[in-house]
Amino acid sequence: MTHYLPVMLDVSGQRIVVIGGGAVAERKVLSLLDAKAGVTVISPALSTALAKLAGEGRIRWLDRGYAPGDVRGAFLVYAASSDPNVNEAAASECRAQGLPVNVASRAEAGNFITPGVLRRGRLTVAVSTSGAGPSAAAGITAQLAELFGGEYEPYLDFLHMMRTEIKRQEPAAEIRGRLLRRLGQLDVLNELRQGTFIEWTPEAISAWIASNREE
Repeated sequence: MTHYLPVMLDVSGQRIVVIGGGAVAERKVLSLLDAKAGVTVISPALSTALAKLAGEGRIRWLDRGYAPGDVRGAFLVYAASSDPNVNEAAASECRAQGLPVNVASRAEAGNFITPGVLRRGRLTVAVSTSGAGPSAAAGITAQLAELFGGEYEPYLDFLHMMRTEIKRQEPAAEIRGRLLRRLGQLDVLNELRQGTFIEWTPEAISAWIASNREE
């Protein structure tokens, strides 16, 4: 079994090459656009959704099959053609150039895989079965969706806001650490679940920081 390294990767503005224009390539492209990547699709045909994106200028489309040299300068490559031979050829070129490549038709031909993903605002949970099966990963992701409900999005926004204010208002590292520990003890998540949470005003935030500075 391959042991993968879990990584949250910032691809904003990076050139990502997707080889293929069908349903599999479409899923890859949509997730890449969500991550603000610059996407180039290489395929003689596109799905309806991809054709719309190309028409809107949201992706760059090379209207032809893959050719050697197409991956040069890419940050990541997704070999998602319906032709396994094309995917293998692209993967071989990527390996020779030291480029990360995901191969849809045979995961072991590439060097990274895409996990199932659950998002709740700032929360991202990735699920991988290390190639055991996408349906199993999808089932586990669905179970996690029940555990991590929609309340996690405003909860993490609250924590981010408080952390930002604590760092802005408190210069002493020791006191900041104390405030952040006490922040984690607030019962905000349950309040959000019960619908009793009242948004904190700037004055309330400053008062909480002031009252929690001391031991």
